[in-house]
Amino acid sequence: MAGGYLRLLQRFPKGYSLAFAYGSGVFKQVGHKNTKDNMIDLILAVRDPVEWHKTNLALNPKHYSSLRFGGPHFIASVQENWGAKIYFNTLIPTHEGMIKYGVISHTSLITDLLDWDTLYVAGRLHKPVLMLYRASEDDELHSALKINLYAAIHTALLLLPESFSEDQLYLALAGLSYTGDFRMHVGEDQNKVRNIVRAQTQEFRNLYLPVFKELEEYVLVDQYKGMGEQDTSPPARLYHLSMLPKTLQFKLIKEFNKDRSNRDLEDVLHAAAHDSDSADVIVQGIRDIVKIPSLTQSIKGILTAGVIKSIKYSWSKLNKMWKSLQR
Repeated sequence: MAGGYLRLLQRFPKGYSLAFAYGSGVFKQVGHKNTKDNMIDLILAVRDPVEWHKTNLALNPKHYSSLRFGGPHFIASVQENWGAKIYFNTLIPTHEGMIKYGVISHTSLITDLLDWDTLYVAGRLHKPVLMLYRASEDDELHSALKINLYAAIHTALLLLPESFSEDQLYLALAGLSYTGDFRMHVGEDQNKVRNIVRAQTQEFRNLYLPVFKELEEYVLVDQYKGMGEQDTSPPARLYHLSMLPKTLQFKLIKEFNKDRSNRDLEDVLHAAAHDSDSADVIVQGIRDIVKIPSLTQSIKGILTAGVIKSIKYSWSKLNKMWKSLQR
C-alpha cells in the first residue's frame, strides 16, 4: 500500500524527520467511492526549513506560486510566521495522482504536539495517518507523538459521559481539531468527522486501544461490545485535567477567571474537576486555540497556492460541502 506514497517522497529533498500521508486520498471515507479520485495529502517535518526549501526550489520550482521569487529565506519566513506555521503546495500532478504537501519545521511540530499551540498538525495526528517516515533515533519526536495521543484521550474523556459508545469516543477524538475551525462552516463536507470515523473504525482502534490499555485505571473500552466506561469522579477528572496540554490549560485559566478572580492553575483544575459544566469550558478553550490559526492558514494558502490554484481548490471544497448538504 505504501509503495506509491514512498515513491512520492523520492521527489522531495531529504532532511525531514517525519513524513505521513492522510485524508480521503489515502483512507476510505463515507461518501467517497474511490480514494484514487481524491487528492493525496502529505505533511513533512523538516529540520532546516531554509535549506529544505532551497533544495526543493531547485528540484521542484513549479510546485511553488510566485512566492518562489522571494527565495528560500522568504518562503521559510512565510511558513514560520504566518498561519499555523506550515507551508502548503497544492494541486501538484504526479504519476500517483494529484497531491498537496505541507512543510512544517521539526521544532514547530514538536511544540504543537506537546502544547497544542495551533492543533493544526497535532490534531491531524489524532486521526489515522499513513506513516511514511519517522526518524528512528529521535526520542523527542517519538515521545511527543505519544504524548499528543494521550492528550487527545484525556481531553475526549472529559467531554464524554460515564458510559459511551465506541463511535462516540472516536467522534470526540476526531472532532477535537475541527472545533472552532471556520472551514467546517465554509468549504468542508458537513459530515466530515462522522465520515472519517464510520469508514475507519479499525484504524482508530489500532491507534488508540494500545493507549487505553495503559489507562485501565480510569477507562475501559470493549471493542467487541463497542462500548466504553470511565471513572468520572472528581479525582479522575482532576487527573485528566492535569494531563492536558499547556495551551489548553492556559485557556481554562482564562475562562475560569473571567469573573476577575485570580485563580492559579491548581485552583482552576480543582474547580473544573468538580464543575459539571467544565466540558463547555474545555470546548471553548479548544475553539480558541483552533479558530485563529485555521483562518490565517487558509488566507496564507491563497498566497502559497496562487490565485488560479486557490480558485480550483476552493471550488472543489465548496462542491464537497454542497453535496454533503444535499445528503
